Amino acid sequence: MTVNPIRVVLALCIWTVLMFAATAFYLWQWLNTPQQVTLKDPVFVIESGASLSTVATELAQQDMLRWPKVWVFYGRLMNLSKIRIGEYQLSEKESPIGLLTRFQTGEQIHYHITLVEGRTMRDFLATLHSHNKLGNTLDGKSYPEIVSALGLAIENPEGYFFPDTYQFVKGDTDRDILLRAHLRMNKILHQEWQNRADNLPYSKPYEALIMASIVEKETGVAYERKEIAGVFVRRLQKHMRLQTDPTVIYGLGEDYSGNLTRADLKRPTAYNTYTINGLPPTPIAMPGKEAIKAALHPASGKALYFVAKGDGSHYFSATLEEHEKAVRQYQLRRRSDYRSSPATGNSEQAGNEVNSDASR
Repeated sequence: MTVNPIRVVLALCIWTVLMFAATAFYLWQWLNTPQQVTLKDPVFVIESGASLSTVATELAQQDMLRWPKVWVFYGRLMNLSKIRIGEYQLSEKESPIGLLTRFQTGEQIHYHITLVEGRTMRDFLATLHSHNKLGNTLDGKSYPEIVSALGLAIENPEGYFFPDTYQFVKGDTDRDILLRAHLRMNKILHQEWQNRADNLPYSKPYEALIMASIVEKETGVAYERKEIAGVFVRRLQKHMRLQTDPTVIYGLGEDYSGNLTRADLKRPTAYNTYTINGLPPTPIAMPGKEAIKAALHPASGKALYFVAKGDGSHYFSATLEEHEKAVRQYQLRRRSDYRSSPATGNSEQAGNEVNSDASR
C-alpha cells in the first residue's frame, strides 16, 4: 500500500499543533493555578542585584515553582522580568503569575511604626531605633549631624516632625521616616498658618509651632487645647511670662529628677518660662495637628490662669484672686506638699513674677 506523503506531513503537523496547544494550555493552567504547597519560610526576600533566574531557582528550592524555566520564559516574554527588591509574604495558594505580578509591582510586607504626639526628638529616635526592621543610620549622631544627614536648613530638629503612624518596607531607614514626618509637619503647619486667626502674637510659623508644643504638653483632655492656647496667647499679648512647667522640665533635660521643685523654677535655662519673657527658643515636643490648630485658633475669653482639677481637666480663671481660690479648692487640700503657682497671697506683676504660673 502506498502511503501518501502529503497526508503524513499533514497528520504530523496536526499532531504537533495539538501537542503544542495541549502543552501551552497545560502550562497556562499551571501559571494561573494556585500552588498547593507547604512553605518552608513564608517570608521571601529579593536582594539587590537578584535576577529573575536566581529568584526562580530560590522559589523552586522552596517548592513554590515546579517549572522555574517556564516561569522565567513567561516573565521575559511578557516583559515582567524587572522585579523589585524587598521582602514579600508568600502564600501557600499563590499562583506563579500572581508571584510574578507581585514581584513586578513591589507588593511587599508593610510594617508600621507610631511616633506619638507630645514626645521629644530623643523619644522619636528611640522609637525608630527600637524597630528591628527599620534601617538605623542616625543612632549615636548629634542633632546637628542628624539635621545635616536629613539635608534640612534648620538648627534644632525638635518639633519639626509630625507624630503619626508610618508604613515602611524592608530597606527603609530612620532617615526615610523622619523625612516623611518632616514633610507632613511642614505641610500641616503652613496650611494652618495660612488660615490662622487674627491678632496672634506670632511673627512666623515657627513661633506657632513652639506654642503648639507647649499646648500639647499641657493638655490633659483634648477639648481643652484651645482654652489652654487662649490662656498662653493672652499672657503673651499682655507681656506676662508663660510660667509653664513643661518648658522648665525640658530645659532641665537629664537633670530633671521627676519632681519639679521651687529651686528648679529659679534655675536659669533658655526654657525656663518662669524667668524668661516670651516663648522658649525652640519647641519642647512634637505637637499633633489639633495642638497646632489650637495654637493658631485659640479660644477667646479672659482667662489668664488654669489649675489642674485632678481629673485631667483644668479650672480656668481670669484674675489672680480667682486663681488662688481655685488652687485652694483643687490642689492645696489634696496635696500637703503642693507648690502653689502663683503662691497664695502673692500679687502678680506682669512679666516679673518668678513664683507664679499660668498652669497651676
